[in-house]
Formats: sequence, structure tokens, C-alpha cells
Amino acid sequence: MASTPVGQRRNAWAAVRPLKLARSQLNVWSRPHVPPAKGAMPRLEIEIVISAIGVALVGAALIVNQRWFDKHFLPSLFLPRRWYLVIHTACRWLMVALGVSLAFGARPVAARLTARRPRQIFPIAIAAVLALGASELVLRRVHLRPTEWLLPEEEPRRRPDPRLGWAFVPARTGRSTLGGRAIEYALDSSGYRVRRLDEPVDPERPTILFTGESVMFGEGLTWEETVPAQVGAMMQVQSANMAVHGYSTDQAYLQLQTELPHFRQPMAVVTLFMTALFGRNLDDDRPHLGPGLAWLPAEHHARLVSLARLVVPYRREETVERGISVTREVLRATVQLARARGAAPLIVVPQFGAEEPVEEMLRRRILENAGLPYAFVEIDPTWRLPWDRHPNARAAHVIATAVAARLRSR
Repeated sequence: MASTPVGQRRNAWAAVRPLKLARSQLNVWSRPHVPPAKGAMPRLEIEIVISAIGVALVGAALIVNQRWFDKHFLPSLFLPRRWYLVIHTACRWLMVALGVSLAFGARPVAARLTARRPRQIFPIAIAAVLALGASELVLRRVHLRPTEWLLPEEEPRRRPDPRLGWAFVPARTGRSTLGGRAIEYALDSSGYRVRRLDEPVDPERPTILFTGESVMFGEGLTWEETVPAQVGAMMQVQSANMAVHGYSTDQAYLQLQTELPHFRQPMAVVTLFMTALFGRNLDDDRPHLGPGLAWLPAEHHARLVSLARLVVPYRREETVERGISVTREVLRATVQLARARGAAPLIVVPQFGAEEPVEEMLRRRILENAGLPYAFVEIDPTWRLPWDRHPNARAAHVIATAVAARLRSR
């Protein structure tokens, strides 16, 4: 039976179809390789590098766990630790996501990079390097102060000091508004905070000396609300508030060395120590004490490095260990200095809220294991100034009550 025209067309298509499929497959596998642009990196090498970066990011995210974080990021008074933990966790997940994306998406990224010539990529890298260098040169023309003294017009006013780094401008009254309250900071001729300028501290009278930083000074508090003023009222003894904003433990000790001999009847020396402020003791952009209480001048770092440290307060484990050792040595010397003048030494340790494990570790290693006399004062974490992390009047009263009770018992 003869084939119909339709049947003939079907038979012809059936015969040709295998040939077309074979030809298409041959074109795929035998298509000539188009080499990358002249001077471009081989695609395979780029894929390997990108995949390695991705794997490294995932590995780094696994390494920088909670234990690593506690060793290298210290507690802070001005930023809640839970915020740091949230940022840390978010960064870890971002590293994992980016690492996995690079590891499994290396081929398309490599294909795009292979198509580019080095002369297209190198100018971008050179421009980035030149921008960093220009930024460093510009920042060197700006007078950068230590982290604790960034605002030159901040009250109470400060001035440079070759031995301490900075000190208050004496014999003046500064005014500031904090939490909706107008606060006066009156400083006598010695730089001590007083009620009024016409009521300076009398070094001939029996006195309790207070050293520390803005918490002890009474940031945002009236003079009557400060810890030294309240303790003085409770003990019926003159108080000398020597605290200076931003001081570290070694700066407070150096100041005490200078000021204590001026007092004829020092009854007690009360020193503030907070684990949330321990990070200041590791700063070297100001005059500081090293091992053996050796005085060391301020070290000058690249401006970009200083800014990076301000944003990311990472500390090496060796730096933290050295800071623990030097801080313990400084506080022991503070106690000995007070006792040598017949004054009762006391280290007051305010703690806002429950103590974190890393804070407890610092307190025990620096104070308790050294047998130093200290009063641990736990404070409600909500007892702070509005829009500020400093203690309010209620918290200051709790601290003052604990200090007075401890001094009476001694």
C-alpha cells in the first residue's frame, strides 16, 4: 500500500530528527572555547579564591562564638551588653550567609570577574587605597582627644595635663542641662567639686577623699546628691570630691599621689572601680601606667585605627590579661598609699543589675583574689538618669549608704 503524503512527511521527520539531535549535541560539546579577555585571571583560579573566601567566612563565624566574644569585648557602662550580643549574633549570621553564597555561587561571580581586564579593576583598588591615605592625612590635621574627652566644650571644662592627660579647669562654675534639670558644677581652686566657689575644701580639716570618674563626680546630679556629699553628711565629716570625668584607675591613682599629701587629717580614701569601666584601663592614647607602675606617655596611633577602635572595641586577650594585672597592681598601691597616711582605704564597686559572668570574673581576679578591701553595691538597673547611663540620685544614695556603713564598721 502506497504511503500517503502525510505518512511520507512523518517518515522523513523520523529519519532527520536523530541527525538534528546529534548535531545539536555536537555543537554543545565541540563549540570553540572563547578565551577570557587578554590579561584577565583564569576563571578556575578565581572560582577557587572565591570559594576559599566563602569557606573562611563560615569558619570564622564558627570560631567567634560566645566564649570568644567574652574574651575580647569587655562590659561597657554606656552600651548595654545585650546590645553588643545582638550585634555579635547578627554579624555571625551575616558571615555565614555571605560565606555560603560565595562558596556555592563562585561560578557566576568568577564569570563576571573573568570578563574584566585588570586595567578595569586595578584603578578601583588604587582609588580605594588613595582614599584611605587621604583620610588619614586629613584626620592628622584634626586635634583628636582621647575617647573620654571628645567634646572640648563639655561641662565641666577640662584642660591638658602632662602627667594625667587632662584635669578640670579649677575655680569656675559650669552649667549643664541633663534630663530636663539645670545642674551646676562648682570647682574650687584645687579642681575639687564643691557646693559653691566660696566653700572650698579645707585641707586642714579631717577629710574623706573620693577618687574616680564621672560616676563618683556626680554627672547630672546636684552637689547634695553626689556620693561624696551624701557620705560626708552621713559621717559628719568634710568630703573632697577629686573625681574627674573619663579617668581610668591608674589616672585616679596618679592624682591621689599628688593630692593626698596636701591633707593633714585624711580619714579615708574611697576609690571607685566598676567592671563596666575596666576597658578604660587598657587605653594607651593617654598617659598611663604599665607593669611595675611605670609611667608611660600617650601612644599615638593612626587616626583611622583610633576611629575603628572606637566603633569596634575589640581587645586582644594579651591586652586584657595585662590590664587585669596592672589594674590589680594600681589598686593595691592605692590601698597602701592610703594606709601610709593613716586613712582607711575602701574600693566601692557599683553594679547595675545582675552581674554578668565576665564581670564577676574581672571583680574576683582584680579585687577578691588580691584581698583588697571593697564594697560591692548592687543597684536597680533602672535607676539611671533619663537618656543617660549614669546613676540617678536614688542610685547615688544607695552607694553612699553602703560606703558610710562600711567606713563606720572600720
